[in-house]
Amino acid sequence: MIRFLFRPNYAQKLSLLATLPLIIACLAIAALVASQSRSMAEREIQVLERQLIEAKKAELRNYVTQARNGFMHVYGPAAPDDAEAKQRVTQTLSAMIYGKDGFFFVYDYDGTNLVSPRQTEFINRNWSGLTDARGVPVVDRFIDIAREGAGWHSFMWQKPSTGEEAQMIAYVVGLQDWQWAVGTGVFIDDVLSSIAISRAEVENRVRRTFLYIGAITLVALILVFASGMMLNIRERRLADAKLKELTQRVFDAQEEERGRVARELHDSISQLLVGVRYAFETVRRRIGNEEYEAAQEPLAKGVNSLATAISEVRRISRDLRPGVLDDLGLGPALKALTSEFALRTGIETEFSTVVFRNRLDQEAKIALYRIAQEALTNIERHSGATRVTMDLRGHAKGATMRITDNGTGLPAQQMRSGPGIGLRNMQERMEQLDGTLRILSSRSAATGSGSGTVIEASLPLSHLLPPGDDALAHRLP
Repeated sequence: MIRFLFRPNYAQKLSLLATLPLIIACLAIAALVASQSRSMAEREIQVLERQLIEAKKAELRNYVTQARNGFMHVYGPAAPDDAEAKQRVTQTLSAMIYGKDGFFFVYDYDGTNLVSPRQTEFINRNWSGLTDARGVPVVDRFIDIAREGAGWHSFMWQKPSTGEEAQMIAYVVGLQDWQWAVGTGVFIDDVLSSIAISRAEVENRVRRTFLYIGAITLVALILVFASGMMLNIRERRLADAKLKELTQRVFDAQEEERGRVARELHDSISQLLVGVRYAFETVRRRIGNEEYEAAQEPLAKGVNSLATAISEVRRISRDLRPGVLDDLGLGPALKALTSEFALRTGIETEFSTVVFRNRLDQEAKIALYRIAQEALTNIERHSGATRVTMDLRGHAKGATMRITDNGTGLPAQQMRSGPGIGLRNMQERMEQLDGTLRILSSRSAATGSGSGTVIEASLPLSHLLPPGDDALAHRLP
């Protein structure tokens, strides 16, 4: 687990790269959805709360209007000090109770309670300065509203039906002639309870939304993980298959090279050495017979054969690894390769290059040299060409080697089915160095003739080394 967290392998890095953006996106979506849901629900709840409270207020206003209609015929013609009229009005208001908790109350402007039918212990007592549990003035505020004419007031009050405090809204009007504050109130705990239930439902919906998003994210992560595992297994199988194929091709190339070297040793070196041995045995026999003059001719043949064998050994060694490539660079090595090719095959060969301001690195030299070797071998064996040109030059994007012949070109079937082993080896050498290999060829299916083949190998600028001293900087690549 520690290694997975702090030293992930390639497959684990891919999994993290695929899952982290998904998790972050899902978290962001969940947070946005929750925020928007809460915001919209809160606005709706506030609208609902205002509507419910306005309905309560309208109900209170209607109750007060009905109460005034009930005692206005007494209050209207009465004098400010008409005790009988005041008694009749208080009796009327005391009888106006509704529901389980509805009642009318009356306070004079001094704060004395005159009417409180559901809480009779309040009657005839001065309640000036009374506040609720939260410190909100109650009676004093009633009097202030009455002096102003009419208005609303919200406060905490003991609910008659339960004996517990609850939120109350009261509507108060003033009877200025008598200096009375008359009003009634309604408890809104049912409204607040409905609002609380609505908010709880919103939170439940938000939580469910989080759960849904989490479940969707989990399913997506499982799908990503499963697809990643399948892709990883598939790619690993393909990589193993390619590795096996590549290993087999390496073995085949090794065996092919060993076979070539063995054939050349047997066909040339071995025959030459047998001839040298036969010549030297002849010389020894003749010297033993004191035929010194007769020994001169086989001795000369043996020396010539031995010189030829030495040349063949050098040629084979040069084919395996040309020393000029390491000593003088790619340009002279290709020059020697084309000169030997022209001398051996009789095909007219031209090589051209330009002085590089930068040097090619060792891998690039070897790759281009082997590609040139393979191309010249194919030309010699299959093209029937009479002229070959090879051009090597550096440019702003790197280095390019171009080999052109006027042979019959590649068969159309091979162009469709893909390159052979030699061309595929060229392609893989260039891909390993991030280079490109282009093969252009044309051949007539009817006549078998064509305009030849062009092989162009290009390497990126990264394979050109920075210049060293002046002598090294002006050396051919």
